[in-house]
Amino acid sequence: MTDTRSAGILLFRRTSDNGAEVLIGHMGGPFFARKDEGAWSIPKGEYEPAEEDAQAAARREFTEELGLPVPDGDWVPLGDVQYGSGSRRKTVTVWAVEADLDPSRMVPGTFEMEWPPRSGRMAEFPEIDRADWFDLTTATTKLGKGQRPYLERLAAHLRGD
Repeated sequence: MTDTRSAGILLFRRTSDNGAEVLIGHMGGPFFARKDEGAWSIPKGEYEPAEEDAQAAARREFTEELGLPVPDGDWVPLGDVQYGSGSRRKTVTVWAVEADLDPSRMVPGTFEMEWPPRSGRMAEFPEIDRADWFDLTTATTKLGKGQRPYLERLAAHLRGD
């Protein structure tokens, strides 16, 4: 069984109606180009625990994916979530940071993959092709299922639970 580790940062900001919005990114690349529901993600990425701690990895991945530094603010631990099936499982550790950020300033990192499949040609795609702020209800439908517990945990934190 393969167990990979990822770490990320969920930015949030409070709204005038005592609610909150979170900043999430739409996954880049051809597989997600025409998808919306379940095709967004918390800025996060893999790391090797023997080489880097989770908080440093979360900071690095946020900057790599959005091309912007993590805004100043207190880091609220939202804990771990495990997802995946069969021989491939992933454990994701996320912190929430209360801050505002203009997603139009994003300069996403990129990745390469063979595209079209079996063509022998490599193409470059943004890791996140766009980012935006969503209320928690909307974000629940946009995030992949494995990351949705973080929204519940953030809501509990904001209620003082």
